[in-house]
Amino acid sequence: MTSFTDHLDQQYGKRGTEDRESFEEGFEAFKLGVMLQELRKNNGLTQEQLAQKCGTTKTYISRIENNASDIRLSTLMRIIREGFGRQLKLSLDY
Repeated sequence: MTSFTDHLDQQYGKRGTEDRESFEEGFEAFKLGVMLQELRKNNGLTQEQLAQKCGTTKTYISRIENNASDIRLSTLMRIIREGFGRQLKLSLDY
């Protein structure tokens, strides 16, 4: 049986290669959209309600949740702060 890491190595190359880094970057953006969507739903908000709280549009929230739009860090921080009353914390893996 092939592990997920082995599958990724075969499909996209080893970590550090251009194809693999591109895949990893896209996957992180996808996870961010899913996390935002789960947070919104857990707080009982529609996309429209979240957008109104944050001063943006429903379309923009939808694009973030569906990984169709890059998001600026400052915008993400504003959505988390104004939409959910929380603070965004970042960490780095070495």
